[in-house]
Amino acid sequence: MNLAVRRIGRSLAIVLPVVLVLSGTLAITKVPWASTPSEALLLPASAEADARTSPDAAPQDVAAPEAVLQEQLITTLRQEDPGVALTALQEAVDREPTLAEHCMDIARALGRAAVEKYGSALRAQQHARPVCDTSFATGVMEFS
Repeated sequence: MNLAVRRIGRSLAIVLPVVLVLSGTLAITKVPWASTPSEALLLPASAEADARTSPDAAPQDVAAPEAVLQEQLITTLRQEDPGVALTALQEAVDREPTLAEHCMDIARALGRAAVEKYGSALRAQQHARPVCDTSFATGVMEFS
């Protein structure tokens, strides 16, 4: 009897963490992180093209779309909370896949800005979202 209970306990100790990780991953993919997409986060392509072709615009006047997005998200983070900014980042990457290569850098910058805002890595980390792997958490830990 004692041997059977021990075997059942060992089996559960191996299987239960795997089940919990898988169910948590599936639950995260089903949660809508935002109810409405924020459309004004990216500079429209037409406005960017106009800025490039404008005769009085110097070449250094045009900011890269990822830099514009990062500044807008940091402003959002400071005005609201990191969760809103991370959700907007995910929506921006979904809308414009070319931003995916900059997603990790932007998320790290948001992590650093969150620590600046809250003064604590623990409080900043409470707003983490699964955006761009764990880059937000990396930014939080780098700054703390």
